[in-house]
Amino acid sequence: PKRRPNSVISLCLSAGDALARLTVAAFTLSWTHSIEKTLWEEDWIIKGQKLVLLESRVQGHGAGMEPEANAKFDGHWWHNRPKLAPLSSLSLARSGIVADWTICWSAGCQPLSSLLPLANTTEPVILSACTAAVQP
Repeated sequence: PKRRPNSVISLCLSAGDALARLTVAAFTLSWTHSIEKTLWEEDWIIKGQKLVLLESRVQGHGAGMEPEANAKFDGHWWHNRPKLAPLSSLSLARSGIVADWTICWSAGCQPLSSLLPLANTTEPVILSACTAAVQP
């Protein structure tokens, strides 16, 4: 009998012609708010072919980043479990003026610009679930 390849869930990152793939089931995005200069983090998982937001954390509030009413403050971070439907893709805007997004997974953390070096630093990065066939 013919064996079928196993599927490995990955995160695909694309911006213009640049592509990258991370073999992950979970990741954290972080960035510094452009006005308030406070750190924001979001924990995501890949479930099926969707991206699911588990939790967001922000170190402060103001300028459009107020914590939701059910957010809990631990002395350093406001923790929130947003009620966001699973997404097919996530578009991350980049300005070239403020620090780039950072993505963390089991292998460590890297700025998106190190995974997708771009001539145009304002090109948005699109995240989506992707499946790669792996031969046993």
